[in-house]
Amino acid sequence: MDKKNNKQEVSEALKAEEKIKSKWYVLDLDGQLHEIKFDGKKIDGFDFSKYPNLLKFATYEIAKRRVYDKEPPHVELMKKLEMVDYEKGSDLGNLKYYPRGRFVKRMLETFVSKKLSEYAMEVETPIMYDYNHPALKKYLNRFPARQYVVESSGKRTFFLRFAACFGQFLMARDMNISYKHLPLRLYEMTRYSFRLEQSGELVGLKRLRAFTMPDCHAFVKDYIQGKEEMLKRFELSKKIMSGIGFNLPNDFELGIRFVRDFYEEHKDFAKELVNRWGKPALIEMWDKRFFYFSMKYEWNYIDSMDKATALVTDQFDVENAERYEITYIDSDNKKKHPLILHLSPSGAIERVMYSLLEKAWLDEQQGKAGMLPVWLSPEQVRLLPIADRHLEFVEKIAKQLEDKGIRVSVDDRSLSVSKKVFQAKQAWTPYIIVIGDKEMESNKLPVVVREKSEVKKDTIDNLTIDELIEIILEDIKGMPIWPLPVPKYISKQPIFYARK
Repeated sequence: MDKKNNKQEVSEALKAEEKIKSKWYVLDLDGQLHEIKFDGKKIDGFDFSKYPNLLKFATYEIAKRRVYDKEPPHVELMKKLEMVDYEKGSDLGNLKYYPRGRFVKRMLETFVSKKLSEYAMEVETPIMYDYNHPALKKYLNRFPARQYVVESSGKRTFFLRFAACFGQFLMARDMNISYKHLPLRLYEMTRYSFRLEQSGELVGLKRLRAFTMPDCHAFVKDYIQGKEEMLKRFELSKKIMSGIGFNLPNDFELGIRFVRDFYEEHKDFAKELVNRWGKPALIEMWDKRFFYFSMKYEWNYIDSMDKATALVTDQFDVENAERYEITYIDSDNKKKHPLILHLSPSGAIERVMYSLLEKAWLDEQQGKAGMLPVWLSPEQVRLLPIADRHLEFVEKIAKQLEDKGIRVSVDDRSLSVSKKVFQAKQAWTPYIIVIGDKEMESNKLPVVVREKSEVKKDTIDNLTIDELIEIILEDIKGMPIWPLPVPKYISKQPIFYARK
């Protein structure tokens, strides 16, 4: 930062990114590389007829049109569902999370972190670093991101981290590492990472200045070990993203960026990634290396406005072990620098939320009732007593559900049944049950099942309470369990998003 003029310092990588001349290809399942070209209107060189989202992804990447002309649908949804909103009292791209939004975010953090903990060792590192630390400053100039820069009372200048790399690299530098320890795996759920994104590109949960991201590094001996490790991480990411509720590979498009020398040497590895993905991938090729990595892949979500967002990503870092003086003792008793893999097996948690909301919105455009996965829904069941005399019976049912770890609310307000049902649907409640005299006398309950319903037509299954419990527990098996984030009785729930 230029203290005198208070100007933002732009990394050399960002300057390079603006000048990069790439060649673009599609790599198909047979390992054939098809060069594609964009004339400003259409892309030629590959038959995209069976892959419409790949065409949208390629167009977005090559044209580099990042700014939204209008707000994408998830912005309205994140507010309407009382999850997330902009905070005018903070900097742009720093959001506030209402109880339901904080709940969803926590559940995603917990699930992803649990899966990562089965693979790597969890650490925690500082969120700010000395701007003038020689290794750190060199890395800043090799990463295409803008930094928040702050000054302490001691006149030292610091930057807020944009990932967990800094802390994990400094930690690894001080470790005693043997070749027997490799691959060495560390991860951190960074709450938060910071990037001073340009204001025109900030939008909702998609692109932020403060975000939560699982950041996992593996230190490997060489490309042989590294490729084997990257494939393991690719499969780990599949388990995480499918567990969250995405349909793989249909919900994403694979993009891979290569330095040409790497691609020529490791063509079989590129083909293996695409085959494991199950459909063609977009390839960006550079004749020389501009950044600290020789190869990276990304899983990109294509939203309702045909714009792409990278979630899962991994890469081969060929510079930072030497830059940070990270070494291991090899079998010949000599010190050597490892290669470093950078994995985020879900991408930013906020982007996962954005993708789920956009996916639900697209479902609704096709006539299907939009919803979050049941395990992730702040409220899983809503019970609607028709009259006060039914409340005691409803509370007994609620207790049975709560005892099994199922999140249930009770609409105890003096409203019409139709209004209660409408509001439960607006909240995307997975299971809605109206209870009156008939239901008190019967062994079966009329359950509106949102997952089976359409926007204009409900699907009602008549289930016993035990059958409903069994269905829900099977659906959320193996996922985190957390209490209802708001009061159980609807009458006690404050309205967080009301003012326009």
